[in-house]
Amino acid sequence: MFDLLAVSADTAHHVMQYLAVPDPGSGEAPPGSEKILKILKWAAWGVSAACVVGIFGCAAKMANSHRRGEGGEHAMGLAYVMGACVLAGSASGIVGALI
Repeated sequence: MFDLLAVSADTAHHVMQYLAVPDPGSGEAPPGSEKILKILKWAAWGVSAACVVGIFGCAAKMANSHRRGEGGEHAMGLAYVMGACVLAGSASGIVGALI
């Protein structure tokens, strides 16, 4: 009985070895990937600049609304811009967690 269990466990182990998904680790960057990283850095800079411009735009709306005595409709725009800032700042962390 124990021999049958040992053979079954050994067979299952060998079958699982062949069916296992290979783990490539963190991978290796291909030649020329420095150019891709440069483009990503430019895009990150552009997104950061857009976030700053968005916050300036919300500040201008807030000042204009305060001057006219209106309510805080601009608060939702500021919330969207702040959400975009958080998402842009944590993008590499999110991707790293998913990979």
